[in-house]
Amino acid sequence: MNSPRVDKLWPTDEGNRADEELEAYYAYPSPLERPWVRVNFVSSLDGAGTVDGTSRGLSSPTDRRVLGLIRDLSDVVLVGAGTAIAEGYGGIKRKPARTDRRRRHGLSEVPPVAVVSRHCSLAPESALLTDTVVPPIVLTCADAPVERRRALTEAGADLVLAGEHEVDLHEVLAALEARGLRRIGCEGGPMLFGDLVDHDLVDELCLSVSPLLTGGDANRIATGTSTQRPRRMRLLSALHADDSLLLLRYGRMAG
Repeated sequence: MNSPRVDKLWPTDEGNRADEELEAYYAYPSPLERPWVRVNFVSSLDGAGTVDGTSRGLSSPTDRRVLGLIRDLSDVVLVGAGTAIAEGYGGIKRKPARTDRRRRHGLSEVPPVAVVSRHCSLAPESALLTDTVVPPIVLTCADAPVERRRALTEAGADLVLAGEHEVDLHEVLAALEARGLRRIGCEGGPMLFGDLVDHDLVDELCLSVSPLLTGGDANRIATGTSTQRPRRMRLLSALHADDSLLLLRYGRMAG
């Protein structure tokens, strides 16, 4: 087993060499023969996943830079409806650096956002539908209200039924793969992450550890009701930034 890579992050260096090194750190495996689920989260030192209900209070310019990089290297951004609504998600924006990076990696101009929603709760007026380059993919189930499904379809969503009574995450990954979307960058929230853990579908976790002690009763980054045994992960890399942020990557243990 290879030892983890531990380096100093270069958060203020905007040169091409720094970008290339970061891209190498966060590159997806290649070639990919199946969907690869990379989950990205930020948490406080004492385990909180939010401050005042969102992750913004835990984030920093360095963390946001890595978030943007992971998006740039992904075929699709996967997120739960609750997080998309609470965090005010819109479509991924065109940016010259993003366009250049994705072109170099043979990817589409911008990644679509795929929203997992048991009740089809995304509003047709959401910026994910009204302020986007590519339509979002809404992954729901057959029991979701028909009128909500129709409204989202009419608003331009690519709506997918993935399961009967609940959203089946195996069907979610199959639907994304059928669209050629294997590099899956999941941004939460805790319930979606917990469900992915329950179904043993997490290949990699990118965890930004914010140098804050928050106290309070904020959720963990993963929540659920699993009775399965814990999944063993191994450290792939660790980067530390000048702002005392620690950026960790853990991968699934073989076997």
